[in-house]
Amino acid sequence: MKKVLLLACIIIAFSCKKETTKAAENKFSIAGAPNAFPIELGKVFKKHGSLNAWKEAQTLSFNKGEEVHIADLRSRKTVVTAPNYSMGFDGRIVWLDELEKGMYKGNPAFYYNLYFYFYAMPFVLADNGIRYEKVSDLSFEGVQYPGYKISYKGNIGSSPDDNYIVYYHPETFQMEWLKYTVTFNSKEVNTEYHLIKYDVWENTGGLVLPSEITWYQMDARGMPSEAARAPVKFTFPLISKAKLANSFFEKPVGVQK
Repeated sequence: MKKVLLLACIIIAFSCKKETTKAAENKFSIAGAPNAFPIELGKVFKKHGSLNAWKEAQTLSFNKGEEVHIADLRSRKTVVTAPNYSMGFDGRIVWLDELEKGMYKGNPAFYYNLYFYFYAMPFVLADNGIRYEKVSDLSFEGVQYPGYKISYKGNIGSSPDDNYIVYYHPETFQMEWLKYTVTFNSKEVNTEYHLIKYDVWENTGGLVLPSEITWYQMDARGMPSEAARAPVKFTFPLISKAKLANSFFEKPVGVQK
């Protein structure tokens, strides 16, 4: 809980920097990385503000309920702070700090960056070590959404066998749906997909990021049927070209794990 005051200062600093800017022209590449993704996904990235603009950003913050998630976009170091606990990844280890032992019921190693990936869509789908494969369209309410499957080369991240499928609107190229598998616990290939509808987007510092997502049930064909639960809402989105000190992500003094 020692990071609360520092976190407040960072949020204030970010707020001063939050300005809507004109998105840079997308050249369908990331500086220092090969131009390896399909042209259609390049149009999706451009619709959401361009990969060049994403590359220029250093720090991302958003709220999910009472949790504040802050991530270094280059190293993916992360801190999640809530009233009764905080957790983070310092580049080597995942740590958990609780007001009282047992207040956090989940698995910090699984959770600390879970919503970062959902929130940073579609830009995280241009990370290094990704393979792209065209898949069949997803159909919902008379619209056919084209899609690409994203898989990872071996030894990329903590769950290299995870798969994602991103679906975008055929005319606007805005991302609309995400299918994903979870292999963190089993460490085995899993073909059971979950489905998220990206309902609401907002422009934050020139990047179009989600403000509301909803998990959906699927029918026997893998198509959306109905909402499975209430939407998850993201608030106070902040993005900055300023880089946080490595010490911000370190395990607090006295924390055992």
